[in-house]
Amino acid sequence: MIPFSHTWPYDIILGDMYVQYCPFCTHENVLLPLKPKELPLIRDGKKRLLVFPCCSTSLTVIDNDADYLLFDRAVR
Repeated sequence: MIPFSHTWPYDIILGDMYVQYCPFCTHENVLLPLKPKELPLIRDGKKRLLVFPCCSTSLTVIDNDADYLLFDRAVR
């Protein structure tokens, strides 16, 4: 079972990935340094370090689906 506390929703808008707000500093509309073309690689098992540009908090993305990113630690 995937822990919901380790997931965060994302959106793809015009080829860029955004989160509605940062789970750490609550900054709104955060552009992620991650491209949609990297999502299939992550889905296949490649881990990706993600650093939120608003507060420099780093997480490891370990999986994803069409709506959520799965991280190595809780974000909720």
